[in-house]
Amino acid sequence: MSGVLLEKAVFDGDIEYLQVMDEAGNMDQSLLPRELDDNKIVEMYKYMLFARANDAKMLSLQRQGRAVTYAPLVGEEATQIGSALAMRKDDIFVPTFRQHGVYLVRGMPLEWMYAYWRGYEEPIPKSVNGTAIIIPVATQMPHAAGLAYAQKYKKKDSVVVVYVGDGGTSEGDFYEALNFAGVWKLPLVVIIENNQWAISVPREKQTAAKTLAQKAFAAGIGGIQVDGNDVIAVYKATKEAIEKAKDGPMVIECVTYRLGLHTTADDPTKYRTDAEVESWKGKDPIARVRAYLTGKGLWNEEMEQKTVQEQGKEIDAAVEKTEHPKEDPKSIFTNVYSFVPQNLQEELDDAERNNFWQDGSQ
Repeated sequence: MSGVLLEKAVFDGDIEYLQVMDEAGNMDQSLLPRELDDNKIVEMYKYMLFARANDAKMLSLQRQGRAVTYAPLVGEEATQIGSALAMRKDDIFVPTFRQHGVYLVRGMPLEWMYAYWRGYEEPIPKSVNGTAIIIPVATQMPHAAGLAYAQKYKKKDSVVVVYVGDGGTSEGDFYEALNFAGVWKLPLVVIIENNQWAISVPREKQTAAKTLAQKAFAAGIGGIQVDGNDVIAVYKATKEAIEKAKDGPMVIECVTYRLGLHTTADDPTKYRTDAEVESWKGKDPIARVRAYLTGKGLWNEEMEQKTVQEQGKEIDAAVEKTEHPKEDPKSIFTNVYSFVPQNLQEELDDAERNNFWQDGSQ
């Protein structure tokens, strides 16, 4: 038997990296999706401005004691806006606690968002086609896989797009959901919002894997790494993944950076350097789109100021609506299950008969 070779390679995988617009706003036109004309890129830019302005207002409200603990998105606008604009109307998204930009694109009323961060959660409008904000790390992954299974079972032409942070990829929920999605070839697109820090744990201590995208291979799923500060690249990767989702899931790692706090209960100066933050500011997702648009004569300072003022007025109006809310106490009974169980219905009937939430006697 000498000379017989029984050793062979059984798997060989590569992760591609996608960037369409560099840090200076230079575009690789050969990679630009055909449907993204200049008007749509301007729309992307406006959404990114809106997301950052909304974020700044919420942070300000929290510091004034007018909102609860909040997770800022500053620096991650391209990942959220690019992926959200790539979704179709019937596609479903499942967020973490930081996808404020996705909610904006999907048409979530601003007052809902401000009410939520004041501690009052209303039912999600059906038109948004997304789930509620999910706080526990990675628990949304099995939920998303289940939703994707339902879409396939019902033979619906819709895809589930789920977001997870770099820290979430270390959780069992992440692997279990990917494995399930891979086995059943579910219409699931997983977007890893790799902002380099899971609170105070840096990316290099999170995993020994060279990329987070390659974790898809273990589940028989394709993976790609994208410049998460390039809104065009994120859009392109998400759009292509959605179009191919009928053949199975896809993992997209968006390499971005959390320029601000993990949450308003966090102090990032305790665990990362100013030099690191400054280096990432040079990759600001908004600045590069502005450079591209101004270079083509599609944007100027006057347009910028007008847009900022209009968005500011819209934000202020939404805040005003939530400053003196008229909450409906019935929601504690009706906004829990898909239907009201008999025991809760009895309690609701009793509460209404006694009018207990009006006079404050109970």
